[in-house]
Amino acid sequence: MVYVLHYAPDNASLIVRITLEELGVPYETALVDRAARAHDAAAYRALNPAGLIPALETPHGVMFETAAILLWLADTHGRMAPAPSDPARTRFLSNLFFVSNTLHAQLRMLFYPAKYVSDDAQAQHGLRTQVTAPRGSAMTLPGALHMVDDYLATQTISAMPSILDCYMASIVRWCAIYPPGLTSWFDLAAYPALSRLAVQIETRPAAQAVATAEGLGPTPFSRPTLPTPPKGSAV
Repeated sequence: MVYVLHYAPDNASLIVRITLEELGVPYETALVDRAARAHDAAAYRALNPAGLIPALETPHGVMFETAAILLWLADTHGRMAPAPSDPARTRFLSNLFFVSNTLHAQLRMLFYPAKYVSDDAQAQHGLRTQVTAPRGSAMTLPGALHMVDDYLATQTISAMPSILDCYMASIVRWCAIYPPGLTSWFDLAAYPALSRLAVQIETRPAAQAVATAEGLGPTPFSRPTLPTPPKGSAV
């Protein structure tokens, strides 16, 4: 069976799409038109009841939740993550789910503050200020990025990126460009391992193919710009 990735340009489906390209497995894409709020429609909710992007059709049924899809793909195809018997898997999984549950979740607060506080501009500003505050005792976005950067700095560069590498390349892209005009808190150069990763990922054929398909530009991770997708909308 060919996988079917339900995607929108420059959404979390980006991570899964790069992974599918790296694995070299056959897949098709089905656009979820965010401009028409197709992710809220009954047809898409039947695939992903949370109404979030992505969803992946597999031989065993539809999957949703980015980290779950990534781990399933890695284990199914035996690449891009430490094997269950590998001692390195413990820290790898801890960081993968930290990125999904904490780092990515805080980015959603930054991008969609009205979903977490209210339509009040002052409340939204307060939330954004809180999640982007310099690292301290609270786990804010800078602290979370430093934590993952420290982990990646201990890892040997391999021929094929891991699913965590694909995840973090997308994360640093989004930190640099979203929300437009509100990204001064982020400087990729402050995270040496992530800076190297961004360049390494974007020069690979898999990422180049996805960048072309979704209109992400020639340096989508190290020096990203807002997308100009040939079809669909990122927001």
